[in-house]
Amino acid sequence: MQIAVTGSTGLIGSALVSLLKAKGQSVRRLVRDQRLAGTDQVFWDPVAGKLDPALLTGTEAIVHLAGENIVGRWTARKKVRIRDSRVNGTRLLADALARMESPPRILLSASAIGFYGNRGDELLTEQAEAGSGFLPEVCREWEAATGPAAGRGIRVASLRFGVVLSPAGGALAKMLLPFALLPVVA
Repeated sequence: MQIAVTGSTGLIGSALVSLLKAKGQSVRRLVRDQRLAGTDQVFWDPVAGKLDPALLTGTEAIVHLAGENIVGRWTARKKVRIRDSRVNGTRLLADALARMESPPRILLSASAIGFYGNRGDELLTEQAEAGSGFLPEVCREWEAATGPAAGRGIRVASLRFGVVLSPAGGALAKMLLPFALLPVVA
């Protein structure tokens, strides 16, 4: 199976690409550095709105993980990068897939549990409405940006990730430090 992956150098994407290759899948990585484009790497520029759908010919599934890292101080500028990287990148990808003569069967598109917002002790399911605030608004727009692909008949699944914990990086390393500083109790 030919699978294309955006965000393939990130924490989840790099692990996914390794797993897919180990399982014998053919992987095409969508990369933002045009110098890296080649047989198994497709150039795309979500900021400039550049993606040639023809370069995805033969792709049966797309895993879309690209987006600005949310770690760091959320200045007004950072919030714009967080939103635009997700919404505009997803829309660009969905539009390109919708224009393909033979589009992939499925688009797995990252989203986040931030969709629900802070709702206290309320029990939430996938059917719960979006919350209010910055992250829920971003997630709502992010998921809606897959519309052109869904409209073309491509099955779309939004993957609402929570905090990703991995010894390879991300939040876990920052969370472990306070525990490492605790005295050992025998």
